[in-house]
Amino acid sequence: KALGLSFKRAQFTPDLLPSDILGAEIYDPKNTSFKIKKGPIFTNLLLADEINRAPAKVQSALLEVMQEHQVTIGDQSFKIKEPFFVMATQNPVEQEGVYQLPEAQLDRFMMKLVVGYNTKEEEHKMVKRVANKTFGTIKAVITAKDLMEIKKEVLDIHIDKEVELYIINLIDATRNPEAYGLDNIKKYIQFGVSPRASIDMYKASRAIAYLKGQDYVSPIEIAYIAKEILRHRIILSYEAQAE
Repeated sequence: KALGLSFKRAQFTPDLLPSDILGAEIYDPKNTSFKIKKGPIFTNLLLADEINRAPAKVQSALLEVMQEHQVTIGDQSFKIKEPFFVMATQNPVEQEGVYQLPEAQLDRFMMKLVVGYNTKEEEHKMVKRVANKTFGTIKAVITAKDLMEIKKEVLDIHIDKEVELYIINLIDATRNPEAYGLDNIKKYIQFGVSPRASIDMYKASRAIAYLKGQDYVSPIEIAYIAKEILRHRIILSYEAQAE
């Protein structure tokens, strides 16, 4: 409502099928033909709730749409209306009946945010609002058109060549830590991050600079966002996990 966009939520469960997310071809006996029934993926904002409850074949249903912003059903491909954004949650506490996300799936998420407990003040506010149903009315603060304009404006944020190389060096250090005097962590990293990490860090640092009202990117913006961009992409060794 606040963004003026369409929103859908898919609850991931062990018995979910890819067609439950994407849609399917349905046979129409009346016309003796197949018609397309579109799934919840056809929206602006999709929440894949508890994504690790579904097996890999269902999670992989999101791979194409998150990369190409299109969905293939049968022999037809459909473009998703922009802006399009996938969010997912996973419950880190439960170990039974959950599935590890494939690395290729994790890599398509720009950021991983770890949400901890509320402060006592936040908890108190939340309890009162929920119990008394005193949430304020949600008002639109922006439109889809405004969002697309902002996306264009972010492209004008300047990144100096030295700062670009800083990003590349950070990424390379996850793959070759010994080249940066980080021999002590080499044994902990099985695989460094993918090229998507470089692209996402480049994009995200410009977005952070834009939100701060700057027309350039400094190393401060990169440091601000680096953990969220990299934490789910660095594959740890068995030794690192054990420690």
